[in-house]
Amino acid sequence: MSSESKVYWIAGLMLAAGLLTGCGKAKDQAAAPAEGGGEPPAAPTPVLVETAVLGAIDHVVTADAVLYPVNQSNATPKITAPVKRVLVNRGDHVKSGQLLAVLESADLAAAADESQQQYEQQQAAYQTLTGATVQEERTKAQTDVQTAQQTLDAAKKLYDNRVVLQREGALAQKLVDDAKVAMVQAQSNLETAQRHLEGLSQVSQREAIRGAEAQMKAAKAHHDAATVQVSYAEVRSSINGVVADRMVYPGEMVASGSPIISIVDISSIVARANVPVKEASSITVGRPARITVPEGDIPGIVTVVSPQVDPSTTTVEVWVRAENPGEKLKPGGTVRVSIIAETIKDTMVVPASALLNTDEGKPKVMVIDKDSIAHERPVQLGVRQGERVQIISGVQDGDQVVVSGGLGLEDKAKVAIQEPPKEDDDDEGK
Repeated sequence: MSSESKVYWIAGLMLAAGLLTGCGKAKDQAAAPAEGGGEPPAAPTPVLVETAVLGAIDHVVTADAVLYPVNQSNATPKITAPVKRVLVNRGDHVKSGQLLAVLESADLAAAADESQQQYEQQQAAYQTLTGATVQEERTKAQTDVQTAQQTLDAAKKLYDNRVVLQREGALAQKLVDDAKVAMVQAQSNLETAQRHLEGLSQVSQREAIRGAEAQMKAAKAHHDAATVQVSYAEVRSSINGVVADRMVYPGEMVASGSPIISIVDISSIVARANVPVKEASSITVGRPARITVPEGDIPGIVTVVSPQVDPSTTTVEVWVRAENPGEKLKPGGTVRVSIIAETIKDTMVVPASALLNTDEGKPKVMVIDKDSIAHERPVQLGVRQGERVQIISGVQDGDQVVVSGGLGLEDKAKVAIQEPPKEDDDDEGK
């Protein structure tokens, strides 16, 4: 090796040694703790917060319910007879009083016609009695009284004349006595005629008319009953609604009181829910409610709160009524009802996303102070409405409550409060 080559080789070894020494110092400096000792400070945890404020929240009671028509009726005949015609089918809309079916009624019609004739007969007898017979008897009795009065007057005049002549000696006593007897008989006949007229006017006429009137009224009642029986052959609807079922066909025999056509009114619908006793105690008639169906929510109102508890389920039946435009909701279907039992005002309300659990499983929230330090606060919860929840204790008005980023956040941890994303920015990015 030449002297020049040796020089280059030694210089290369010295350069490599210098580089190795510098790298070792850099690693040692990097591994050395910071000045003053301890771990380097952790970066603040980013969180979103919302200010707790006093507000209002609804106590909403939810339950499953079954739909029922607002009104329903079974058309039932009042007589037993074969079906002559049925005028409606399932799905037909009917009005109150509309004719639904007709039963055979030829025998009833004949009975009604017979009773009509009997009534007319009794009516004619009554009119004859009141308008002719009794009047004729009264007239005859009055004539008899007048005739008896005239006979008495003539007999008395004859008697008086004979008494005068007998006193003058021109007439025998026997003729006077005969005239007196005739006068007494005439007086007796007059009294008899007067009593007959009086009795006919006060008793006989009244009783005769009363008897004839009673017979006429009995015949009319019998006729009315027979007419009603004929009307029972026509079966009519008692409500407005839709034919839900038709149980008979022409020619079939139906019994009195047996349903033959079922009508339901579904212009409004009633959702019947079984609510636990504790929650039902706060529900009153008239409270607003919603019926949830796949198409959306339908507003309703509480119309019935049962006064008794079902012992088998320990629940109270609550009815929610809602309009049913287009009759889309059908009886028998199941829905979900949400009843606003009460509105709680001036209470602490926070987003439900702020709720966390302690190690013991109890609810808590994280509150940020003015120094951006997180503090764990155990809370007592009240009612919940959607994404909002009532805080009974543990949070004060104006507290900054963590609504995002609180999961895993330690007590007294440093945080960095972030601004919520703006909707406009989201829209522009779409």
